[in-house]
Amino acid sequence: MRILVIEDELDLLNALLKGLRKSGYLVDSTADGAEGLALTYVNAYDLIVLDLNLPGMDGLDILAEIRKTDLETRVLILSARTNFSDRILGLDSGANDYLVKPFDFGEFSARVRSLLRRSFSQENSVISFNGFSFDTVARTLTAKDGIILPLSPKEVAILEYLLLKRGRPVGMEELIEHIWQDDDNLFSNAVKVHVSTLRKKLSAYCRGDIIRWVRTSGYIIEEVKQ
Repeated sequence: MRILVIEDELDLLNALLKGLRKSGYLVDSTADGAEGLALTYVNAYDLIVLDLNLPGMDGLDILAEIRKTDLETRVLILSARTNFSDRILGLDSGANDYLVKPFDFGEFSARVRSLLRRSFSQENSVISFNGFSFDTVARTLTAKDGIILPLSPKEVAILEYLLLKRGRPVGMEELIEHIWQDDDNLFSNAVKVHVSTLRKKLSAYCRGDIIRWVRTSGYIIEEVKQ
């Protein structure tokens, strides 16, 4: 899952980046409002964490520009503006959630997880499919006999994104954009290698391939049960 953090308080920005990346998210960041808006035009994000008082461009103006063409991407506002009128304005402008500074990172993480779960069109943190259960909080995959499968961070990220986009094929470029950092040592067959390993681990606890390759289109998880 790819997250953009637009925040000009550098200590807070670095703390958010450290915590989010430790949780397994792919994170881009900037301390400038205009640059943040430009990044939303270049990359596709699953969540945008947005401060309001920014150099270059105000957060509400950024949000307004985003919502002109994108109504789907989740936006979490972080702000020191504590008045209820400010919160109402932020939410009415198209934000999905509003968190007042200062805040506890645990609460911030819970808000992030909640917003990303809404992308899965469900409120609970566990996704059930084909006899497996994927916990979006613990980021663990459990087979129906209770065994937790040992997955690498990249395998977890691939599985989570394919579940998010269930019902349609996900191409190589899209997986790379949402899962691999720009500075990762990505070679041409990296995606195929990780998906192949994930498929083998899944097939040990079920019949057939859950992850299927659709020619010219990408990978897809089929028969997902919620």
